[in-house]
Amino acid sequence: MIPRSFGTHDGTFHADEVTACALLLVFDLIDRDKITRTRDNEMLNRCEYVCDVGGEYNPAKKRYDHHQNEYQGELSSAGMVWLDLWKRDLVDEETYRHVNRSLILGIDAHDIGKTVQQEGVCTFSIVIANFVPIAHEAGEDVFNKSFFEALDFVVGHLKRLFERYHYIRSCKKKVAKEMAKKKKYLVFDEPLLWQENFFELGGETHPALFVVMPSHGQWKLRGIPPTFSQRMEVREPMPKKWAGLRDEELEKASGIKGAIFCHKGRFISVWKTRENALKALKSILGEKS
Repeated sequence: MIPRSFGTHDGTFHADEVTACALLLVFDLIDRDKITRTRDNEMLNRCEYVCDVGGEYNPAKKRYDHHQNEYQGELSSAGMVWLDLWKRDLVDEETYRHVNRSLILGIDAHDIGKTVQQEGVCTFSIVIANFVPIAHEAGEDVFNKSFFEALDFVVGHLKRLFERYHYIRSCKKKVAKEMAKKKKYLVFDEPLLWQENFFELGGETHPALFVVMPSHGQWKLRGIPPTFSQRMEVREPMPKKWAGLRDEELEKASGIKGAIFCHKGRFISVWKTRENALKALKSILGEKS
């Protein structure tokens, strides 16, 4: 057994084993120079981790394959490794569920054929498939080079995914504090990621209709979605007469100075100052300034 080694099949690769490998790299459980792509059982038996090949699912032995008849679940090698990292207490349950929703479930579903490609929709699995050499008769060295290019891409994606999630969690207390006021709006004096925290903290039943916060030197007034899964909708849109207007036209329609822009979809408007944005908010809610 070679410590910190990883084995998977050679030839065409998919998002599941590339992601499984990337997860093990990100959590510093394997070394990049000990990754082997082969179907030679003797070589695979020497690897500490084996994914998507070998016909065995046994986390205790660090074997993660889903192709054998004995396995009837809905995980691919990516989901198997991610589940094992959670069970080994290398991630907490919140992180496990977040990354599952954000990435892993889609990879698993695509790999086992649970979902089919939709016209015009490019999934993460399709992006990784595009790293596979176009010529299937390409040599082993070409496939291996492409595999490692895909691997580096996924490692980068995972690192950004974890960094973003850690930042989201760091904002949670600030969102909870503002939600505790039980007002029809949330006001933040700094830009932060609020949606995930808002709905995780019971936002579906919260009375807030709008969020006000700074953004790139301006202030935005944004409608809150009904639920996290309905993020393209809002509970209360901007006034119809504001839709698609900018600058002086929006100032005239709203009667509020400092107008910059209102999206034609009426889910957001942008203002020069905090005071301008709050005036726009109170105008919509029918409150006096």
